[in-house]
Amino acid sequence: MTDTSFSTTGTLIERMGIELIEVSPQRLVATMPVAGNTQPYGLLHGGASVVLAETLGSVGAALHAGENRVAVGLDINATHHRAARGGVVTGTATALSLGNTLASYEVVVTDENGKRVCTSRITCLLRDAAPGSQAG
Repeated sequence: MTDTSFSTTGTLIERMGIELIEVSPQRLVATMPVAGNTQPYGLLHGGASVVLAETLGSVGAALHAGENRVAVGLDINATHHRAARGGVVTGTATALSLGNTLASYEVVVTDENGKRVCTSRITCLLRDAAPGSQAG
């Protein structure tokens, strides 16, 4: 993983088992296990796909924002195309727009066979960090 200047220890990223594989402001890739992230029928929970998407978009936007700036989620939507029943899903985020105040990403979540499970779009607001905060 590329240095992201933050720790995932004790975060939702860690609890969901999300592993950041490729990290840049333009493109991010991460994996997440289906096991432990299911709904009662044993299928990947739709909210888990959205957590993966928001993680990728937020990390990318934070990297784009740069030092002494933060990225905060403004909008996210998701379309669930098919169920994932096991194994690992992969999220790939591609920057749609990287501006001074907004960063938007399309995130595609696929199963181990490369079939699309979910498509999401996330927009983050980029702003100056509060004095004394831990912004990168």
